Amino acid sequence: MSDISFLSRVGNLFKGFMSLWIQDVEQEHPEIAYQNRIDSMMSKYARLKDVTAAVLRRREDIDARLDKQGEELKRVSADLDAAVATGQDDLAIVLIQKKEALEASIATSSVEFEQSRRDAEEAKSSLNSMKAEIGKLKDERDSMLAKLQSAQARIQIQDQLEGMSVEADVRALDNVREHINNTAARAKLGAELADSDLDNKLAKLRETSGAITARAKLEQLKQAQAAKATDAKTL
Repeated sequence: MSDISFLSRVGNLFKGFMSLWIQDVEQEHPEIAYQNRIDSMMSKYARLKDVTAAVLRRREDIDARLDKQGEELKRVSADLDAAVATGQDDLAIVLIQKKEALEASIATSSVEFEQSRRDAEEAKSSLNSMKAEIGKLKDERDSMLAKLQSAQARIQIQDQLEGMSVEADVRALDNVREHINNTAARAKLGAELADSDLDNKLAKLRETSGAITARAKLEQLKQAQAAKATDAKTL
């Protein structure tokens, strides 16, 4: 019993794996999934068609039997009337029994015919319903596959547009921008450090002092020349 249980569990596990694998395949290839369902329904439709044909044949056979029994009943009734009219009592009794048997048989056949008629209508209705379902499934297949193709095309376009986006190119220049800004900042820092350096300040002070001294000498020269000019006029 334990071996049978183990094998049963292994079998169920294998079926589970196969079911998952089939689901993955059908998701990747929905056209296969739809075609499998359509083929399955078409197979059932063919079998139902055979059953319906058999039901219709039975109805036709019962109908033909009823017609035959009806014709036979007419002949027996006519023979019975003739036997009674001619005083053939023995023959009349036999014909009466035969007539009653035919009437009972016709009654039974009528019930069978009515049932076969209902069976035929139900079978035809089921056949038409299944045919309509197959048609609907085919329309759904075409619609869903077209929808899938449209979605795949849109995704492909979106991927292409994302690949052509300038955002990536702009981000790629961030390092360059940062390097340029850092370089400019270092240059500015160098100038500021130069302005604050003591030697630089002293050098600037000496330049300023030299200019002041030179201007003072210039004023002295001008004054000396002006004095000479004044002395010359006095003489």
